[in-house]
Amino acid sequence: MFFNSIDFAIFLPLVFFLYWFVFNKNLRFQNLLIVISSYVFYGWWDWRFLSLILFSTVIDYIVGLKLKREKKSSKRLFYLWTSIFVNIGFLGFFKYYNFFIDNFIEAYSLFGKEISPNTLNIILPVGISFYTFQTLSYSIDVYRNKLEPTSDFIAFSAFVSFFPQLVAGPIERATHLLPQFYVKRNFIYSNAVLGLRQILWGLFKKIVIADNCAKYANMIFNDSLNYSGSALVLGAVFFAFQIYGDFSGYSDIAIGTSKLFGFDLMRNFAYPYFSRDIAEFWRRWHISLSTWFRDYLYIPLGGSKGSLGKKVRNTFIIFVVSGFWHGANWTFIVWGALNAIYFLPLLLSNQNRKNIGIVAGDKILPNLKEISSIVLTFVLTTFAWIFFRAESVSHAFGYIRGIFSKSLFEVPDLPMKALTTLVLIAVFIMIEWFGRKDEFAIADVRIYHNKLTKYAFYYTIVISIYLFGNFSDNLEFIYFQF
Repeated sequence: MFFNSIDFAIFLPLVFFLYWFVFNKNLRFQNLLIVISSYVFYGWWDWRFLSLILFSTVIDYIVGLKLKREKKSSKRLFYLWTSIFVNIGFLGFFKYYNFFIDNFIEAYSLFGKEISPNTLNIILPVGISFYTFQTLSYSIDVYRNKLEPTSDFIAFSAFVSFFPQLVAGPIERATHLLPQFYVKRNFIYSNAVLGLRQILWGLFKKIVIADNCAKYANMIFNDSLNYSGSALVLGAVFFAFQIYGDFSGYSDIAIGTSKLFGFDLMRNFAYPYFSRDIAEFWRRWHISLSTWFRDYLYIPLGGSKGSLGKKVRNTFIIFVVSGFWHGANWTFIVWGALNAIYFLPLLLSNQNRKNIGIVAGDKILPNLKEISSIVLTFVLTTFAWIFFRAESVSHAFGYIRGIFSKSLFEVPDLPMKALTTLVLIAVFIMIEWFGRKDEFAIADVRIYHNKLTKYAFYYTIVISIYLFGNFSDNLEFIYFQF
């Protein structure tokens, strides 16, 4: 079930009504309703893969109880590795089996040998990378004694399958989300209004920005040999805003929906395209994943401590693994490695935490130095996105060669409607800029203090979605494939 579908528009009010008006007296029934609703939400796509979520839930629930009772370190480690093996095993099979088989065949052919092992027609379960990492955080934190394991299977099942963030995050930590299922939730009107506002902004990002950009990004990337360098540049820019609008839009809808049910999810995006360097970008982009890798991979490896060689090694490991997490294609690995190359000079010169605060502070506009830093970071990021979007590494290099050709300075041959999308992007950037201090861009704009202008603003966004939204292509969220 997609957030931008009629099905969800019916599903959400129905669950909301049952949650607050039928089962509001009983916490356990509320949690059970969340579990059932989440399984319906996920099963709407393909009910067969519900067994994977259930199996992962049961395994990690049992592992948690075993870790609680076991004091012997060797057995505790065994239980932890059981959880890791099962979760990563499922993820590896469904996501990477054919990738490794195909690359093994290619490597073997270099020696003049031809082999034909069987490859499978494997369907990638939606959201498997997300809920796998979420359940792993539980097992790891219980093993580290950072979290008391739960004996409430319904609450734990609700934590694993919580429908707003089940298929594309944010990837919640058990230490943050699971305790929220233990306590009674009260309906807070102001919080629900804030949630609806965030859902509205998420829909605008997805339907107006992302889906319109997708139309031209797909058109250019899918036929890149026949476009000028200038059009290829625009194609990369369109994709940069497509993936940002799409993924951050999903996160906004997920977080806003959670607010309707009395839950607090972690922030996943913090205006990453206003970053002044790559280190800041990665603190603001897909925050739940980058912090997951930081806490469960980078720091255990030694982080930024130790020798120069270890710093370089750990940086490349975390970025390459992050790239590989996104998909079974060398393009993602190159994308991750390229970001590691961007990041290393900042780390080695101790400049990686130089830009922590909000850009431009209390000023209306940034200064020239900040503008140049933002533009340079966006250019580097967009260049890396070419590898992320390309069908293959050779396609990406061909695309880049096309950019740096004589046609780079030609007027791009694109439909006039592409200009409308560029104008929409400009308006979007402006709104995001003036709302950059808040959790999301329209969380607390000044016009909310006047009832007339407040509702005029809401209706303007709704009308903009209706007038400028791309409904014809019926595009699903990009990160469903990850």
